[in-house]
Amino acid sequence: MSKSFSRRDVLKLGGLSLGSLAFTRFAPSIFPSGFINFDDADLVRVATTSVSVYSTPSLDLKKSTITGTWYKDDLVHVYEEVTSDDPDLKLNPIWYRVWGGYMWRARLQPVKTLLNLPMTTIPEGMRLLAEVTVPFTQPWRFSKAFGWQSLNFRLYYESVYWIEEIVDGPDSQPWYRIFDDLTGNYSYATAAHLRPILPDTLNYISPNVPPENKRIDVNLTPPQTLTAYENEMVVLRTNISSGLATGNHTTTPQGEFHIEDKYPSKHMGNGNLASGPEDYELPGVPWTSFFQGDAYAFHGTYWHDNFGTPMSHGCVNMRTADAKWLFFWANPQTKNWSSYLPQSDKIDDIGYGTVVDIHF
Repeated sequence: MSKSFSRRDVLKLGGLSLGSLAFTRFAPSIFPSGFINFDDADLVRVATTSVSVYSTPSLDLKKSTITGTWYKDDLVHVYEEVTSDDPDLKLNPIWYRVWGGYMWRARLQPVKTLLNLPMTTIPEGMRLLAEVTVPFTQPWRFSKAFGWQSLNFRLYYESVYWIEEIVDGPDSQPWYRIFDDLTGNYSYATAAHLRPILPDTLNYISPNVPPENKRIDVNLTPPQTLTAYENEMVVLRTNISSGLATGNHTTTPQGEFHIEDKYPSKHMGNGNLASGPEDYELPGVPWTSFFQGDAYAFHGTYWHDNFGTPMSHGCVNMRTADAKWLFFWANPQTKNWSSYLPQSDKIDDIGYGTVVDIHF
């Protein structure tokens, strides 16, 4: 899209402003008293086929017994976070005390339930970013032939999508139409479950630091880390997960690279949204910064919490907040908010963003 945001356009995005809230089409019963921005910080979502509950915080069945099992997308209440002394889990020793025992956090996603007042309008011809703010939401599709049909996948907490229209959903409440950047298809989801991200709420980090004074160092030796430097000063250090090295394309490449391109939302996979929980099909991957063509990138991760050890298909998995920070810190940083893609105005800069050094 070539159309850019004007001040009037930003004001028209008033579904998030106080003045427009009176025009929301939500019935009051949708939002119980005090429920807007309700923060349930003690929930985790099972992000794989199943996760077992152990009697003690240890995977060693000589020390612990399995007391229960939770399955994909089950929501589990956490009573306490504990650190295990199991030597086999030194890279990720955190467990959650739950009903009946303890669950290892590696395949659990911390989630929240934050409902949003829907926007009243999206300017015609524009797409906006929107972040899922509930543990998961169910997308649907619509056709004149079959009407509303539930799809065989879900949109997960902290994933990010392009929205471009507001419609009355199958429950007669506002839903957003979502554009899939990989398949070109459309789906719909409850507006209350997505938080629109307006262009003027996002800003680049350290834009005045010369590009040559920024660099990213990735150490693949467990515990795997990413360190970002400005003028040799550390500005970010965090655990990451590299490729599992189970095939030709799942090993994270080593060497010196540059940030080449950025996408705030990226569907990774082959477009098979009927795939299983362990298949590589990941819509709405947030804050993606590619450093080698369209194959390898830094990006947010909503399907595991096992950072510090290899987990990916070759990309560098990061906690979503860290990936978003890196997205807005690394070069190139030229804004083009008509599509939200930081692109360079200079052809010579394309493919020559912040230096990335990946090594053991």
